[in-house]
Amino acid sequence: MLKARSLATMTAIVGAFALAPAFAATPAPAVPAYVTAAVNDPARPAKQKALDVNRRPQLAIAFAGVKPGDSVLELVPGGGYYTRILSKVVGPKGKVYEAFPGPVPVHMGHRTYNALAAVTKLSHTAAYANVIPLPNAGKSLKIPHKVDFVWTADNYHDFHNKSFGPLNMLAFNKAVYRDLKPGGIYVIIDHATAPGKGMTETQTLHRSDPAATKEEVLAAGFKFDGQSDALAHPSDHHTKVVFGLHWRVDDYLFLFKKP
Repeated sequence: MLKARSLATMTAIVGAFALAPAFAATPAPAVPAYVTAAVNDPARPAKQKALDVNRRPQLAIAFAGVKPGDSVLELVPGGGYYTRILSKVVGPKGKVYEAFPGPVPVHMGHRTYNALAAVTKLSHTAAYANVIPLPNAGKSLKIPHKVDFVWTADNYHDFHNKSFGPLNMLAFNKAVYRDLKPGGIYVIIDHATAPGKGMTETQTLHRSDPAATKEEVLAAGFKFDGQSDALAHPSDHHTKVVFGLHWRVDDYLFLFKKP
């Protein structure tokens, strides 16, 4: 896992994020065959596959370095978009744990759904037997054993909102730190605000400020391990609520390492 991380320190978020120090953007890492196969899995719902052109999951997973046999704790699986892909990437020798920090929300943004019920149903199918829901994870994120990755996609801003309490982010990120193996990676994908907005638009636009996210996570003891512009959408001017943009949202992708 550590060798894969060497790619992480060479990439950068697009200049719109205005993070300092600036790094020169470099090409995304090659996508391994097992990631491509997971994304192309015919068992994935057609509605989810249609989102791939804008969400670019193969680039996110290749950048993070998730591989067969790894254990992943996914926070807030939503409709299971990344759950299905990560399950196939880690394969039968890997595990994908599913957790909700705090009460399981049924109202998030524009959607109403029971995500825990959905992921539990998915875990009962033979194709996704390595998916393990943790219905009582709560704010402490208690899991059976330490994992290689903690993964949260497009939900970090929600942790600041009333649907999750909001969470005490320092305590929450320290719980993530605790549940990672030494050298483990915390992967955060989220919708970006304009620079300097902090966490003021998490409820209104469902966005978070990349710089504020970075500050919060580093305060929990993590080391910054890389950033990628692979999920960037320059046409997004950070002024609209993300719903209705059909995933053409400027997303940032950060990696943080537990030393």
